[in-house]
Amino acid sequence: MTAYSAPLKDMAFVLNRVLDLKGVSSLPGYEAAEPALVEQVLEEANKLARDVLAPLNAPGDRAGSRIENGVVRTPDGFKQAYGQFTEGGWNGVPFDPDYGGQGLPWLVQQALAEMWQSANMSFGLCPLLTQGAIELLHAHGTAEQKALYLPRMIAGDWTGTMNLTEPQAGSDVGAVKTRAVPEGNNYRITGQKIYITYGDHDWTENVIHMVLARLPGAPEGTKGISLFLVPKFLVNPDGSLGERNDLRPVSLEHKLGINASPTCVMAYGDKDGAIGYLVGGENRGMECMFTMMNNARLAVGTQGLSIAERAYQQALDYAKTRIQSRDASGSAEPVAIIRHPDVRRMLMSMKSGIEAMRGLSYLAAWALDHSKRNPDDGERARAQRLIDLLTPIVKGWCTDLGIEIASTGVQVHGGMGFIEETGAAQHYRDARILPIYEGTNGIQANDLVGRKIVRDEAASMHELIAEMAGTLDVLRKQPGDDMEVVARALEDGIDALELATGWLMATFPEDRSLALAGAAYYLKLCGIVIGGWMVARGALAALDGLSSGGEDASFLEAKLVTARFYAEHYLPQATGLLAAMVEGGRSTLALDEAQF
Repeated sequence: MTAYSAPLKDMAFVLNRVLDLKGVSSLPGYEAAEPALVEQVLEEANKLARDVLAPLNAPGDRAGSRIENGVVRTPDGFKQAYGQFTEGGWNGVPFDPDYGGQGLPWLVQQALAEMWQSANMSFGLCPLLTQGAIELLHAHGTAEQKALYLPRMIAGDWTGTMNLTEPQAGSDVGAVKTRAVPEGNNYRITGQKIYITYGDHDWTENVIHMVLARLPGAPEGTKGISLFLVPKFLVNPDGSLGERNDLRPVSLEHKLGINASPTCVMAYGDKDGAIGYLVGGENRGMECMFTMMNNARLAVGTQGLSIAERAYQQALDYAKTRIQSRDASGSAEPVAIIRHPDVRRMLMSMKSGIEAMRGLSYLAAWALDHSKRNPDDGERARAQRLIDLLTPIVKGWCTDLGIEIASTGVQVHGGMGFIEETGAAQHYRDARILPIYEGTNGIQANDLVGRKIVRDEAASMHELIAEMAGTLDVLRKQPGDDMEVVARALEDGIDALELATGWLMATFPEDRSLALAGAAYYLKLCGIVIGGWMVARGALAALDGLSSGGEDASFLEAKLVTARFYAEHYLPQATGLLAAMVEGGRSTLALDEAQF
């Protein structure tokens, strides 16, 4: 496996030139996030990602986590790396300073998260889930709960988990059977949860579980689910640890990838029941848990970007050093395979897709910051509509494309890509979980159509389309063939997205099944077009930089090349997806079980 180093110039370009980090730093509470400071933060983060986390990635995959006498052991070096992570303050970057956080924008956290997940996704999963648990508790916990737990979680002294899935339930959370019985000021929790990432480990002295359970007499389905905070060790009022709670990891799952990350089967209540504390009120569990789930869905979308970036770096290095065959012009000697046209096509498809994903996922973080801190009520509401719309698209499209790019990375290596020692196969294996957890991508597509488009009568999508059309007007005025190609392809993509949205609005009330049969195509269509818009914005920013001079001209010119490639290779898929969505849905519904 080749070394990793964060693409700092590409990150800074999106932060500063495409999304206006300086404007985000003008929001109340974000004043410290000046671009110069953020540049230093990213450089220091890269040192940790490059020099500490990335070297553990392949050894951790080979060793895996293990369970010994009921205690989970992570691979050598992981606990020490987590110590460096928390000592550097990296766990608390976007959180409330009142509880020990640094209060930096989520846009900055987005760039940091990309590094952690690219360097070592198995490692990055633990802070990813802790981050979501912190957001949940900050939004829904009592004052006492926040004061007792948040400082230690934000510092990284304690980690957090999400406990939804049960053996009989899977994605059907309404079928949860874990029980919570009131006992004074707390509850006794009994049941079993599966697929609990970092449900137990050897990094910290405590693990704070966010557990969905059902109270006696609660309504059926999701309306009868409550949320409970269940610590591995009980916490005394002064913050010190008390006795071990009645919960344990039963076993670890044997997986296709992310082997260093312990995925636990958790048992609650082998004896008297684990002590838990209600969060957010009775029967409001799903409402509260969605705070953590939405945070995690955006973070998982970032993992798709991150794995793709790591696979691209691996493939690019191999293509530059692997000598094989004469080039198409008939060179006298064999050449590096990067000289072969099809390898160049694959590498540029990887690079342009990554730049679209980076733009899209960073845009979501930008919207999140404005939804939290913009002083204008209207702008704050507009940003909230945008983040709501983008969440399933970031999760779904970026993870699907992450697999595709990791697979292309294997292909660039040829036969060596299928051999574990190169590392290309690990990226592909690790990426495969991404469209599955935090709600399968089919669920994301249904959420996008049913909740984010139809429920608000496509208002948020129409707002976004109008903004993309504004960018298109600017593109049309730019000189040169590259901008003409980008503008034409983006216009076709926007038209397809507008037609698809209109078809959904007309079809869903009359035939919900038909609309949902095309939902996956619609989500991909959204990702390709919005990603293309972000790449086009990057091209405009590059043109502006070239005209002003004084910058790295070759770097900016490469942005124009990437934008044109994306326009010619990705955006044409939009019209085909529109057709598949409208016509393919009917043929899907016409299928009979006997035909399979």
